[in-house]
Amino acid sequence: MYFLIFILGGWSYALIEILYRGYTFKSMFFLGGLVMITFYILCPDLIKMNLLIASLIGAGIITFYEFLSGLILNLWLGRNIWDYSSLHGNILGQICPQFSFCWFLLCFAFFSMVKYIYRII
Repeated sequence: MYFLIFILGGWSYALIEILYRGYTFKSMFFLGGLVMITFYILCPDLIKMNLLIASLIGAGIITFYEFLSGLILNLWLGRNIWDYSSLHGNILGQICPQFSFCWFLLCFAFFSMVKYIYRII
C-alpha cells in the first residue's frame, strides 16, 4: 500500500509542477512521494482536526520537505532546480511564504476531499 501511495504522491507533485512551470525533475517525484506517505501516516489525526489547522500542518510539512530538499539538491549539490531568492520573505532561496500559501490552498482542497470521502465510507 505504501508503494501505491508513494507513486500517487510522486505523480501528483510532478503534475502540479508541470502545470505550473511546464517541466519537472525526477527528484520532485520522490519529494511528492515522501509528502504523500507522510500525509497517509498522519491522516487519522489530520482528518479529526479543524480543516484550517490540518491544512496549515500539511503546508508546513511540504514547506519543510522542500526546504530540506532545496538545501541538499540546490545548495549542496548545485542542481539549481528552483531559486526563490527574488521573492520576498524567502529563506536561502529555497522556500518562501508565497509558495507556502499555495501549498496551504492545495492542502485545504486535498484534506476537504479526504474528509468528505471518510464521511461517506
